[in-house]
Amino acid sequence: MASSSSARVELEKMGIDQLKALKEQADLEVNLLQDSLNNIRTANARLESAAGALNDLSLRPQGKKMLVPLTASLYVPGTLDEADKVLVDIGTGYFIEKTMEDGKDYCQRKINLLKSNYEQLFEVLAKKKSVADEAGMVLQGKVRQLQAATTS
Repeated sequence: MASSSSARVELEKMGIDQLKALKEQADLEVNLLQDSLNNIRTANARLESAAGALNDLSLRPQGKKMLVPLTASLYVPGTLDEADKVLVDIGTGYFIEKTMEDGKDYCQRKINLLKSNYEQLFEVLAKKKSVADEAGMVLQGKVRQLQAATTS
């Protein structure tokens, strides 16, 4: 509580131009952080989908006919040969052959990492949003004072 009131006192000491610049910068950072959070949510959804696909794949018998996705909209017919080995995309076009359990473990570790990053970014976003809101309120107050002084 004391740090919030001291931050408000510091904002009160700033000029209108400084407050405008601070608010614009904070708003820009908030937007960038929100974009980052959206990207993390998207990546997390893909990893959860991949983990589900690995789980489904592990339950299928060898020799099972299936459609294999080449892209999001292109599938080709295939036959399940070895369900105990999978290729894991580790990024930038690199794949590693892993056992089914190692593939599931990899997905779960990445999901946990993304959740941790999401929580950290969310805390930073909340602080930046608070700074932007506080600067906006102080700026509005100063503009009202200036308008009142010029109309009097």
